[in-house]
Amino acid sequence: MTPRSLFRAAAVAEAVTWTLLIAGMILKYGLDAGDLGVRLGGGLHGFVFLAYLVLTTVVGVNQRWSFRQVLLGWVSAIVPYATIPFEVVVARRGDLDGPWRRSAGGTGRSGPLERLLFTVVAHPVVAVVVGVVLVVVVFGALLLIGPPVPRT
Repeated sequence: MTPRSLFRAAAVAEAVTWTLLIAGMILKYGLDAGDLGVRLGGGLHGFVFLAYLVLTTVVGVNQRWSFRQVLLGWVSAIVPYATIPFEVVVARRGDLDGPWRRSAGGTGRSGPLERLLFTVVAHPVVAVVVGVVLVVVVFGALLLIGPPVPRT
């Protein structure tokens, strides 16, 4: 799986889960059908949202994006359906081209994020398992904290 194909899949998954969340909200607030749709769609969207943020960071480090570009990728996950146009723009600009980097290349220098990336690329199965566990832990912590309570 290339950085381009992985990022495209993540962008589409994030948009699909927006649809599930919005449909759940329509069911709850528009049709008074209870909150099951919001709980399921919202939970799934929250998990995919966190995974998208992680993948945007990993792909950004691999592709040597600027912090500004990574930040735009993160922000695109906040706006419904914006991950798809963001992916299209970075793909057209060639910012998703190329394979996964396994070393610093000709520079011989790498920072801590790049060294972590090289470990992830060298051990993808372990990296996916660790990544999923980390997202589950963060997601679980956020569920324990609960939704923000409106001030009255």
